[in-house]
Amino acid sequence: MAVTKWSAPLVAMLVGCMAGSLATVAQMAWWWLAGMPVLVTLLRDTRLTAAIVLGREVLTESSAWPWRLLLAATLIHFALSIAYAALARGLALKVRRRLVLPGGALYGLVIYAVNLYGFTALFPWFVVSRGGATLFAHLVFGISVFVGIRLLRPDASVR
Repeated sequence: MAVTKWSAPLVAMLVGCMAGSLATVAQMAWWWLAGMPVLVTLLRDTRLTAAIVLGREVLTESSAWPWRLLLAATLIHFALSIAYAALARGLALKVRRRLVLPGGALYGLVIYAVNLYGFTALFPWFVVSRGGATLFAHLVFGISVFVGIRLLRPDASVR
């Protein structure tokens, strides 16, 4: 039975949100396994991300649960995840089946480089996020995007 034809924007939204969520869980698991304080590190990254739209002053904000920062960071995170999923769609659909996982990993690596080396020219406070956990999260994201796009392609079959 063929899967219902999904529109490209819907695929980007679904796959982007799914991959962004999986990447966040993967990063938090890495922090936990590495003995890093998960909640403290998550709130640090929340401030870093929220500062993109709310300004540098939020980097030093001291509230324990900065709800407006959490909301801003979540919206930014998912907006970027959806945009990156939309950008990946054409490539993910063209890559050979056996190359979906390595292709997705390579895509995640490129996004890591763009985010943590390119964007740091505009948002230098992200330098602190460079490293294994963030790289791992981007690899998980890229693989998840490629797999998700392939699963939702019009000619995919459900067995």
